[in-house]
Amino acid sequence: MQVAVIAVGKVKERYWLEALREYEKRLSAYVELTMHEVLDEPVPERMSEADRQQALRREADRIEKLLRPRDGVIVLDIGGKQLSSDGWSQAYADLQAQGYGRLAFVIGGSCGVHDRLRKQATMRWSFGPITLPHQLARVVLLEQLYRGIRIMRGEPYHR
Repeated sequence: MQVAVIAVGKVKERYWLEALREYEKRLSAYVELTMHEVLDEPVPERMSEADRQQALRREADRIEKLLRPRDGVIVLDIGGKQLSSDGWSQAYADLQAQGYGRLAFVIGGSCGVHDRLRKQATMRWSFGPITLPHQLARVVLLEQLYRGIRIMRGEPYHR
């Protein structure tokens, strides 16, 4: 299965990069993974709603350039469906069975994700009511993807 992670913002810190590389390595046995970073918009302390929406639109434009017509788009969204690891494993199996050319996971920036992307989503997935920094959200996503695949395949997961 082809999997793309499309995330707003750049990961710079060595410890996040090491964690991402570890899960990329683990996932390489199961999926063809590509990671994409798109430029994030500057977010001043005080930002009007109109400016926020404009920033979200620009980020969405960049994300959409990386999406393909046959993608199953999974948007990470605080308002999305919350799943246990077993529930995610079943959802992943269901997504695989739908015949998408690729699953594309979208992680927004500090302002979130534009409604246009939410409407395009095959699925909206929430890691819970907390807000995560985009770097940590990427690590959690890869870990849950790996865990879900292992559960689906009946393989042990203990790390």
